[in-house]
Amino acid sequence: MFSRHALVLAAAVVALAGCGGGSTTASAPAATTATTAAAAAPAGLSITDPWVKTVKKGMTAAFGTLVNNGDTDVTIVSGTSPLSPVIELHEVVESGGKMVMRPKEGGFVVPARGTHQLQPGGDHIMLMGVTEEVKPGAKVPFTLQVKGGQPLEFSAVGKDFAGGEEDYQPGHE
Repeated sequence: MFSRHALVLAAAVVALAGCGGGSTTASAPAATTATTAAAAAPAGLSITDPWVKTVKKGMTAAFGTLVNNGDTDVTIVSGTSPLSPVIELHEVVESGGKMVMRPKEGGFVVPARGTHQLQPGGDHIMLMGVTEEVKPGAKVPFTLQVKGGQPLEFSAVGKDFAGGEEDYQPGHE
């Protein structure tokens, strides 16, 4: 049985975009292609192209595509990472004529034989209280808890992204 560190290392080698300590935030070239996480949950759950928006400190978010190859829906209920003491599953919705981020009630549901997109301006994994810089190419370990199932462990890659100018900082909804 692989240790958690071995699984994180395997996920990084397979190349799936900041972090607690040691080499996880070391500046390294970003992978040119990101593929499926090496550590898929037994229910057939995996993630493709996971990445974390680079940040000096404060808040950031993680993205990718959750893939369910199983025959039943899978619900992601929480997440952890050594990069952040507080992680929430978030969605972006319209409220009062503007787009706001808020915790996703019930988590992320990945349909049977389907996918669930985590993207800027939509559902994402929110990391709060980040105290270490996330540089491009950094490898950030994550664990997503699955309702009634095994957790999904993977590494996401630090990536610069301006996109729609999302601001994952305190005081912004």
